[in-house]
Amino acid sequence: MTARETLSADELKPIPEKELYKRYRPVTPAGYEDPAEERRYRKERLAAALRLFARFGFDEGVAGHISARDPEFPNYFWVNPFAVPFAQVNVSNLVLVDEHGSVVKGGYPVNKAAFVIHGCIHEARPEVVAAAHAHSMYGKALSATDQHIEALTQDACVFYQDHAVFDDYTGLVEDLEEGRRLARTLGTNKALILRNHGLLTVGKSVDSAAYWFIAAERSAQAQLVAKAAGRTREIDPEYAKLTYDQSGMDEGGWVQFQPLFEYIAREEPDLFD
Repeated sequence: MTARETLSADELKPIPEKELYKRYRPVTPAGYEDPAEERRYRKERLAAALRLFARFGFDEGVAGHISARDPEFPNYFWVNPFAVPFAQVNVSNLVLVDEHGSVVKGGYPVNKAAFVIHGCIHEARPEVVAAAHAHSMYGKALSATDQHIEALTQDACVFYQDHAVFDDYTGLVEDLEEGRRLARTLGTNKALILRNHGLLTVGKSVDSAAYWFIAAERSAQAQLVAKAAGRTREIDPEYAKLTYDQSGMDEGGWVQFQPLFEYIAREEPDLFD
């Protein structure tokens, strides 16, 4: 039985916002002077993102990968090991790949498509720290139609005029020129629909790239469900743009990822091994 809670009028005073935020971890990305600390941070977030992707059912056999640029050697990136389930990825089994696709650290091979896609994106977009791609159900379904992510919901507005469509499926992405075309199509956008393939997102942190992928998948789901239910109504362009300006910045994606990180860190602490 819980204790009876009483309140007095003297207690009912506004708590300063700074005091409230002391109860939580920082709500802005931490800055690191030591690249080793930054590397550990990125690898922890990478492992956490992959565990979350497993929880959300985004894994499909050996398909799917998330990459994180190394803070000290920016032409190299960390990625999940080939054929290891997302649910079993941890910090210690992540693999470091150089600019030629060779594994330089880690005891596993990598998916060739992971190097081709992510390597070309990291080369074309030096500000991008992470990229996420998976064969999630609703992303695949949307990619098999002639649709883009429409501004049907508030959450979908983070992609308003900030995603592109790679409208040319030619099989597995194993050729560097194909990877470069994909990167050119992505341009400066945060998300890409790969026609008949799935979704890809990028961010200035692992946190934002992972959250944008989750948001894109859920936006695809909401859009497909809404269209199956009946006629849809898009948000007025003026307000879609306003909502994008309010929530579509990279820092917004970082913040949105934090409760997901806290959840998976508590539920699956072995991801830090």
